[in-house]
Amino acid sequence: MMWKRIGKILLVLLLLLAALVGGYAAYLLLTYDRIEDRQVVEVENTAQTEGVTARVGETYTAVTYNVGFGAYSDDYSFFMDGGKYARAMSEAAVRENIGGDIALLERDNPDLVLLQEVDRGSTRSYQVDEHELFRKAMGEYAVNHGVNYHSAYLFYPLTQPHGASLSGLSTFSRLEMTGALRRSLPVSTSLYKFIDLDRCYVVTRIPVDDGKELAVYNVHLSAYTEDESIVKAQIAMLSGDLEQDVAAGNYVVCGGDFNQDLLGDSPAVFGTDASAENWAKPFPKELLPKGISVAWDRLGQAEIESLAPSCRNADAPYEAGVSFVTMVDGFLLSDNVEILELETVDNGFLYSDHNPVRLRFTLREKEGGRG
Repeated sequence: MMWKRIGKILLVLLLLLAALVGGYAAYLLLTYDRIEDRQVVEVENTAQTEGVTARVGETYTAVTYNVGFGAYSDDYSFFMDGGKYARAMSEAAVRENIGGDIALLERDNPDLVLLQEVDRGSTRSYQVDEHELFRKAMGEYAVNHGVNYHSAYLFYPLTQPHGASLSGLSTFSRLEMTGALRRSLPVSTSLYKFIDLDRCYVVTRIPVDDGKELAVYNVHLSAYTEDESIVKAQIAMLSGDLEQDVAAGNYVVCGGDFNQDLLGDSPAVFGTDASAENWAKPFPKELLPKGISVAWDRLGQAEIESLAPSCRNADAPYEAGVSFVTMVDGFLLSDNVEILELETVDNGFLYSDHNPVRLRFTLREKEGGRG
């Protein structure tokens, strides 16, 4: 009799567990939706830069920086990379890291700032509106924010669920923004979409004094997919838009986190062991349109060898000379954008698992003069 009662209790418990798992699976499926493509992104602080056009021959500075949702201090490790944490260590840690990011940007005082993984209401970053922190600190810039992905509540790991995410791309400019558009990138349609989430890039338009436009692309490509067809489809789509801007005679500065090895063989450059952690595959440059190139490719070998890496693996706290590092951040540029200086800002991964990349550039006057 006792064993029969225990059996009934176990059966009820199993049925309850099955109902919970099934209900959660239904919740994920029913709440999943992709953000619409070609979504107009609102530009804020327009009065600050109204009438300030880009000028051919003028020198400008752009910085691209994945801020890692304010979690990645140098002692942080992330569960998706095999590390310890699913959330930032605390709300105070988020605010401290974002404050450090802001101080870095204020020191460089760039004309253009392209930020990725800026959370606005995520469990993992304790609901801190990071975009608002940057916007308030950088009040002299025009700014836009496009949502990269939003996700349902992820009940994993069970001891500290990652939770729901709302994260995006913030673009700041001291030059007038006449508009911004969000483009939805191809992503996996399998169950993997609940892990790798949505992806996009935001194109910001800035008028140039020769009648053309400076097209600023803020990009964050997929990170965890092993399906190379998805990666190639994303870059092919991006290349299609870049090609249209090149054909129109516009100037293109496309920066961000490409999650691909922009140097082609970063382990050889940085002397790190790629046998276990080389998740960053060589960027498929052959997919880029004529007139667009990876900015790092314009540097000489000595300049490449002197670079600091832009990204670390977050399977463990950062340890210089031990942690796997690579170069997934940088710029794609049109031929009419001349590099004056290009470097990684070596911050020792103090506030993020990425280091900023800084570009000083000028817009070339086209052959035959203006008009």
